[in-house]
Amino acid sequence: MKKIKCPQCGKKTTWEGNPYRPFCSERCKLLDLGHWLAEEYRIHVPSEGVEEIHQLPKEEEESE
Repeated sequence: MKKIKCPQCGKKTTWEGNPYRPFCSERCKLLDLGHWLAEEYRIHVPSEGVEEIHQLPKEEEESE
């Protein structure tokens, strides 16, 4: 059975048959979710990508 490391606590856990994968437990899964909800994790967007988003053509802005 394949063992993986829990991304939250580092404990070794199984992949197969683990309802919380890639986490080792419901606690670690909920802790990770809490970090996302508190905006502690962020996906980096290059600054030039942000400018492109803010400069949408008028017809695209109206259709959203």
